[in-house]
Amino acid sequence: MAEVTLALDAQNHLGESPMWSARDQALWWVNCELPPELHRWHPESGAHDIWPMPQRIGGFVHKAGGGLLLALADGIFDFDMESEALTLRAPSPLPPHVKLHECGCDRQGRFWVGSFDHHFPADRDAAGGAWFRLDGNALTRVIEGVSVSNGLAFSPDGRTLYCANTPSRCVEAFDIDPETGTLSNRRIFLSLAPGDGHIDGATVDTEGGYWLAVVATGTVRRYLPDGRLDRTIALPCSNPTKPAFGGADMKTLFATSTKMVIKADSHGAELNGALFAVQTGFIGINEALFAF
Repeated sequence: MAEVTLALDAQNHLGESPMWSARDQALWWVNCELPPELHRWHPESGAHDIWPMPQRIGGFVHKAGGGLLLALADGIFDFDMESEALTLRAPSPLPPHVKLHECGCDRQGRFWVGSFDHHFPADRDAAGGAWFRLDGNALTRVIEGVSVSNGLAFSPDGRTLYCANTPSRCVEAFDIDPETGTLSNRRIFLSLAPGDGHIDGATVDTEGGYWLAVVATGTVRRYLPDGRLDRTIALPCSNPTKPAFGGADMKTLFATSTKMVIKADSHGAELNGALFAVQTGFIGINEALFAF
């Protein structure tokens, strides 16, 4: 049985993109909106720092040389924590209603980012987003027809990329060339049955297990590298958004959550927006720093 605790009552409207930093032994994450914020929390001291953002923030990565790379609504920005200066690196090629969302680095330190078409779900066919790879200072489209990007993760050996378009109810896998970042061999990795929640964020462990937050079910689930469901862990909230391993030994699975009403009668809604810690018995992988 996994041990689950309330780590921090963060009161996030849309907590997302948790990431452990070995450099400062802290967990970082974002509140995407209402209000947009970047968070850092030190479990040992309890120190909790918050940086307000000028627009919606979809995610971030740490840079090898220091500082962060942020995915704001309309572009990729370098961010200096001390001066709080934002410097545009790559503008989004998408229309204003499609915001950059969900990002991460592959094992080589190459940056990938998705998007969220805000005409969805009012328009169920809205799919004006895409997944991008950052090549130099430009975003290169690699997967088209995205409504809400989620599920981004990379296998331990760096040769498989996982990602999802949430309304499709499936996570796809791609072979990724470590040298060029070229994707191939597109295939279905896992699917959710109708009515079984919604795909959100993900991470992997050292054994290649894929951990997925399933919104509206109050669960995180571990899938084996062949796509078979291995285990399901119930959380005290109904809307977990993304898991990430952390702690000095990388054995704690942290999970953010959202106060957004996904399913009105969901059990545990009163704890939505908090940060949770889970002892799973598995070990995570330190995320690669942005190096390109």
